[in-house]
Amino acid sequence: MGLLVFVRNLLLALCLFLVLGFLYYSAWKLHLLQWEDSSKYGDSKYDRLGFLLKLDSKLPAELATKYANFSEGACKPGYASAVMTAIFPRFSKPAPMFLDDSFRKWARIREFVPPFGIKGQGIRLCLCPLSLSCRRCIIVGNGGVLANKSLGSRIDDYDIVVRLNSAPVKGFEKDVGSKTTLRITYPEGAMQRPEQYERDSLFVLAGFKWQDFKWLKYIVYKERVSASDGFWKSVATRVPKEPPEIRILNPYFIQEAAFTLIGLPFNNGLMGRGNIPTLGSVAVTMALHGCDEVAVAGFGYDMSTPNAPLHYYETVRMAAIKESWTHNIQREKEFLQKLVKARVITDLTSGI
Repeated sequence: MGLLVFVRNLLLALCLFLVLGFLYYSAWKLHLLQWEDSSKYGDSKYDRLGFLLKLDSKLPAELATKYANFSEGACKPGYASAVMTAIFPRFSKPAPMFLDDSFRKWARIREFVPPFGIKGQGIRLCLCPLSLSCRRCIIVGNGGVLANKSLGSRIDDYDIVVRLNSAPVKGFEKDVGSKTTLRITYPEGAMQRPEQYERDSLFVLAGFKWQDFKWLKYIVYKERVSASDGFWKSVATRVPKEPPEIRILNPYFIQEAAFTLIGLPFNNGLMGRGNIPTLGSVAVTMALHGCDEVAVAGFGYDMSTPNAPLHYYETVRMAAIKESWTHNIQREKEFLQKLVKARVITDLTSGI
């Protein structure tokens, strides 16, 4: 009997020792993982979003070696995403420019309503991407900083020229070029006169609300567009493009720009105050995934010069800009400045 009690006590002590040992090991392991995570994304090296704190224009040694032999003007395959990953290790590529059934993050955009996803829209498209072996892309903003810069020919040299909303080309070719590959917009921002649209370009919808997808259906099927369908201003009733010339921008870029890259409030995945990225930042995010080299022109608002032109195509002054309910311009500026400083993107007009 005494032997059985001894063995029982021994086994209980052994079990207790094993449990304590497991708890100690788990606590140590958790502490180690937390230390590794903080050393990777913590205050010592990375900011709260995961960007390197110390950014400079000098490329990492391995990238400098990789691209050293490329002549000036030659397209550098994978350059933008490689540098982006170097300063922001959380960046993942690829993601298709347009909605695509094969996109591995499809589930993420199905879980969110517009603008961060397509939940409730019944959309399942498979549209072909742009076919180029190496893509040099430029996103042309609408800023007044473009005026009188004579960058037209330089902009037209890029393989893919992306324009935003209704920014005109005709009459401004000297400063903004004449080439348009993609024009990204939403209903309220779209050109309202059919003759304004470029003939050889893709019309790309950025859907920020469910009415935007409904509007596109009207446009594609040439149905009557009602002004009372929830738009905050008048919208185009006709777009002179056939279905093969129309795309829907992957909503993942709106989601990634807002929450991952800029750090805007999540708000349970719903549109709210200050958590919608501007179309410019969304286009840059798209280009980081879909282009080998990325440049911008016409970006940036200099509020210290109230008499400067707000847009290159009109006389409205900078002083007219008001605080935005949906956008956080300062946060976006900080995001874009990181990309310029680290040479992820090139700013032709130095407005950022």
